[in-house]
Amino acid sequence: MATLVTSGRAGLAASVKARNIFLGIGAGQTSWDTSLPAETTSSTSLDNPIGYRKSTQVDFVNADANGSITLPSGNYTVTTSETNLLYIKFQLQFEDANTSTIRETGIFLDATVDASLPSGQMFFTSSEVTSSGTLYLIEHIASVIRTPATRESFEFVLTF
Repeated sequence: MATLVTSGRAGLAASVKARNIFLGIGAGQTSWDTSLPAETTSSTSLDNPIGYRKSTQVDFVNADANGSITLPSGNYTVTTSETNLLYIKFQLQFEDANTSTIRETGIFLDATVDASLPSGQMFFTSSEVTSSGTLYLIEHIASVIRTPATRESFEFVLTF
C-alpha cells in the first residue's frame, strides 16, 4: 500500500504556501443566526460573498505546547523548515467590510482581482474579484458584526 510520507506532505504545504491565499468572508443567510447549517465538501463558493482579504501571514509551524500561536487545535511555533503544518492569518482592518455581518468564511487559492486596482490593496469587495479561485476550506460561523472600531483576525493551521 502506498503511503504519503512526511516530506511529501511538507511539499504539498509548500506548494500551497507559494500561492495567492485569500480569506473570503460572506454574509451567509440570516436564518443561520438561529441554526448554523453544516458545511459540505461539495462547496465551491461562499453562499453570499462580501469580500476577500489577502493573507497577512503564511508560515510553516510545528505543534508546540509552549508555542506563541494559540488556536483551538493547539499551540504552535513558527519554523523556517518545511513542515506539513501551514499557519495562515488574515486580519480584517478597521475599514474592511466595516458594516457587514459575517456568517461564513473560506480560504481561497489563486483568487484574481481587477488588474486596475492598486498593487498594495489587501481587501477586495466581491465586485473587485474577477475570480474567487479554488475554495480550499469553508466554515460557517456565529455572526460577527463588523464595526469601524474593530479589527478581526482569522487564523488557521492547515494540516497536509
